[in-house]
Amino acid sequence: MRVIGGSSGGRILRVPKGYDVRPTPDLVKQALFNSLGDRVVGARILELFGGSGALSLESISRGALGAVCVELAPRHARMITQNAATIGLDPKLFELRTQDVFVAVPQLVLLGRKFDLILADPPYGEKNVGKRSTSPAQKLLDLVDLPSVLTSGGRFCLGHSKRDTLEIPAYWTEVKVLKHGDSIFRILERNLIHPEK
Repeated sequence: MRVIGGSSGGRILRVPKGYDVRPTPDLVKQALFNSLGDRVVGARILELFGGSGALSLESISRGALGAVCVELAPRHARMITQNAATIGLDPKLFELRTQDVFVAVPQLVLLGRKFDLILADPPYGEKNVGKRSTSPAQKLLDLVDLPSVLTSGGRFCLGHSKRDTLEIPAYWTEVKVLKHGDSIFRILERNLIHPEK
């Protein structure tokens, strides 16, 4: 895996070994960032389920103002720190929170933090034909605090498997769907019916 574009383009990123991490493939990552275009420049980024930190680091390489990356596993968090050092990242641009996503988001709400882009490519869930998804992607969509950390006009980019049929709550509006092999990225905006907290 590598940083694709921007000031750190071509730098190799280490990826944690094991089945509990599924890195976003370079082709999928490229399609996502091509779709976002200039939205990344000057943006404040929140990456959830960081894994290797690839989405945060790609964003900063492409001109993001800074990124907060949330990853629960200490071993993976250490690798994210190593990846940030490998690409020569200014530490002031990057904040790593080693904690559960579903604990971190309500804390960020209480702190009044706001982000222009939320990027998440969580572990895939099981195929869910005939039943509601219980995947991490669906749980993120159901997290009522999440829209509150997104700026007006900001976007939430959520990766999931095509076998995982998601139910999108009314406080999200889907603006684009990117498909590549088994991977899907849904790009959503906060619906105006969701109250500010």
